[in-house]
Amino acid sequence: MPTARQRGRARVLRHRLTEPERKLWWHLRHRFPLNGTHFRRQVPIGPYVADFCCLRAKLIIEVDGNQHGYDSHVAKDRERTSYLASQGFSVLRFSNLEVMTATDSVLEAIYAQLHISTPTPNPSPQGGGESRGV
Repeated sequence: MPTARQRGRARVLRHRLTEPERKLWWHLRHRFPLNGTHFRRQVPIGPYVADFCCLRAKLIIEVDGNQHGYDSHVAKDRERTSYLASQGFSVLRFSNLEVMTATDSVLEAIYAQLHISTPTPNPSPQGGGESRGV
């Protein structure tokens, strides 16, 4: 459960989305056809705030600026991803440039990951319930 401080930080970040985050947020809210893929933005998870998260699919999407290419940020991102994976989440990372110039490719990658991680809504009585394949 996030602390009041973490919730407050997430609230501030929700109001300060970068242009690439704003663009991806619009697409996640308006163009995603899968049932049960409710995304939230700026979600506190442990000591971190995920840019976008689908809790049901345990999928986190991070939109990274140029600073994430520096060695110090790469190490921090690796640590962050490791922590989130230990909590059962899959993490997809996209650069600002990818979101702004290759939006359809970004959305396709997210869609593919959701198909892998989202269980079928009505598992079959024969013991189905496995993730749907495309």
